[in-house]
Amino acid sequence: MSKKIGCGGVFYREFTKLNGFTGFTTLSVVHTHYLMLGMLFFLMLVLLENNFHFIGNKVTKYLLFYHIGLNLTAIMFVVRGIVQVLSLDVSSAAISGIAGIGHLILGISMVLVLISIRKCIKD
Repeated sequence: MSKKIGCGGVFYREFTKLNGFTGFTTLSVVHTHYLMLGMLFFLMLVLLENNFHFIGNKVTKYLLFYHIGLNLTAIMFVVRGIVQVLSLDVSSAAISGIAGIGHLILGISMVLVLISIRKCIKD
């Protein structure tokens, strides 16, 4: 297993080791999701902003919702992972429902940002 950097990776590695867990858990994907959706997405936005200057009040609101969706999704990854590692008897439907809301917020806000970029490029 490769070493992971960051809070998500450290928590995954140490929490599973402490509990003697060797199976798959969603804790293993928290770090990569945050890396891709939290860092690389915004690095691409910086490059696009540099060329097209599309960020205004509307896009700032979309990005706020993007952060809310990203964090809600990541929190539910952690919750589901802890439930998996500890083998807790918790409703999977409730976790999936809240995670689904996070995904919806994330997806809708990402589409709105991309539409804003497209409008700016056309102008």
